[in-house]
Amino acid sequence: MKKRISLRLLLSLYIVALLGFSTPAYANLQFTYETVKPENQQGDFEYFNLLMQPGQKQTVEIILSNRADEEQTIEIGLNGAKTNSNGVLEYGPSAIKNDSSLKHDFKEIVKGPKEITLAPKETLPLKLDISMPDTSYDGKIVGGIHLKSKPTKKEEEANKKATGVINEYAFVIGMVLQENETPIKPNLQLNSVSAGLSNYRNSIFTNFSNTTADFVNNMTVEIEVTKKGSEAILYDTKRADMRMAPNSMIDFPLEMNGDQMEAGDYKAHIFVSSGEEKWTWDKEFKITNEEADKYNAQDVTLIQERGINWKLIAMIAGGVFAAFLAIFFIVRALNKKKKKKKRGKKKRK
Repeated sequence: MKKRISLRLLLSLYIVALLGFSTPAYANLQFTYETVKPENQQGDFEYFNLLMQPGQKQTVEIILSNRADEEQTIEIGLNGAKTNSNGVLEYGPSAIKNDSSLKHDFKEIVKGPKEITLAPKETLPLKLDISMPDTSYDGKIVGGIHLKSKPTKKEEEANKKATGVINEYAFVIGMVLQENETPIKPNLQLNSVSAGLSNYRNSIFTNFSNTTADFVNNMTVEIEVTKKGSEAILYDTKRADMRMAPNSMIDFPLEMNGDQMEAGDYKAHIFVSSGEEKWTWDKEFKITNEEADKYNAQDVTLIQERGINWKLIAMIAGGVFAAFLAIFFIVRALNKKKKKKKRGKKKRK
């Protein structure tokens, strides 16, 4: 069945101008931007990397230029940095929740308009107001400024009629705020291990947090899962070159290789490293019958393997055939009864 992806699948080519990423020009984007670096900018980066003071208030500017021959509205989003399940940092809109260790949310520190309208070929400054916490703060407050053209009414109507994937494009400009350059020792904390679905496939999720206000770089995650009380490894995975944003959590999936999920008691052995830092956890967890049934019914690999349920089809066909025979014999008996009545009437005459 052809399915329309109404999420508009933010193939939002986040052209992230953050931490060494380049910013090529895309024809689909009918506007450009230029960051105006203030005096407290640290390093020659495309993103904002600002050294601030406790309680300091500052306004920074991004110059927006409309390249189009018609009026254009730019939607502006301010988002705290998150870590997705692949160990990749996200600075755009995200459904990932804030970690409980986050003291200063980027969205509360940095404020700006939700949109700005540019006349044809017009250039205007986007002003963002920064208000640092009053108390001294070690570490980094990190987020992104998301810039996207607002669809016109014609484009909205066309999108409603469209099928398949609707591409959208956006710029994301990073911002790192800190009050000092005091080194911070990273600390990871295990939250939970549980069953779930990753890309509609049975998986076991390990959720852990970076509770410090700095990046965790070059992170490697290794996980082994066994039955409780057994040493036999059922599932394992290893992934390197991952990162975590400051004060963020990751929901890391271990896919079950197309296996059917079985209820029971399990144990996860988790090893995480970043440079010289290492963390090891052993966590017991349970998969209930309800969870196993629920996720097995949604796993696309199992659905494909099950294919056509011939047994069910045979049962339905048998039921239909039996009903047909029953109706046939009932109708036949009624017809015979009618014929007997007719013959009886003729004899009386």
